[in-house]
Amino acid sequence: MITEQAILPVLPGREADFEDAFRQARPLISGMAGFLGLELLRSQETPHEYLLLVRWETVRHHTEGFRGSPEYARWKALLHDFYDPFPRVEHFVEVTS
Repeated sequence: MITEQAILPVLPGREADFEDAFRQARPLISGMAGFLGLELLRSQETPHEYLLLVRWETVRHHTEGFRGSPEYARWKALLHDFYDPFPRVEHFVEVTS
């Protein structure tokens, strides 16, 4: 299992719209092969920043499966206009629990 992590810098004042759009986008990702779960967290210190954590079976499920799918095109249309700058995405594996 891997965890995808992205800090999502939402344009200030657009947080409520982003959260509504994310609710619409969530089913697009949750139905993908290899998807294991996600969390969207909002920063207390910087309220226009969110932390997205997505668990996948493998990196390829994310990078080739989801990003290569028609669902990703819809995800982008719903969410990508909210970000400035565009988020950096990284993948992590558990070392210890």
